[in-house]
Amino acid sequence: MASPNIEAIRASYAGFRDRDIEGILSGMHPDVEWVHPEGMAKYGLGGTKLGHAGIKEFLAHVPTVLGGMRLEPKEFIEQGDRIVVFGTREVTSRRGTTVTLDFVHSWTMRDGKAARMEDIFDTVAFHELIES
Repeated sequence: MASPNIEAIRASYAGFRDRDIEGILSGMHPDVEWVHPEGMAKYGLGGTKLGHAGIKEFLAHVPTVLGGMRLEPKEFIEQGDRIVVFGTREVTSRRGTTVTLDFVHSWTMRDGKAARMEDIFDTVAFHELIES
């Protein structure tokens, strides 16, 4: 059986799968830091978003840049208050090109909720897809 922290993160991934924003936020601390590579700032997808409102704003912006995205978390590694998730994402450009890209998500937990999520991925491949 997975730990309560991993179950909280899995609930957030289920929210992504189901396109359920409240499900995504269910595993997030109210003052969560949602961090994406600065290399994605050109598209309004880089930097740190704060709290549930910041995540909602970020997620509302994504469809203006991408045609779709599906996450598949594959491996969860837990050490103390940190959970690292290795997975793939199937990403579709606004023009309909779809590629599968690797990701690493680093989650820091506090009080059973994610206080920080850092999304680590190949920004060059992402740029190529967006611009395809």
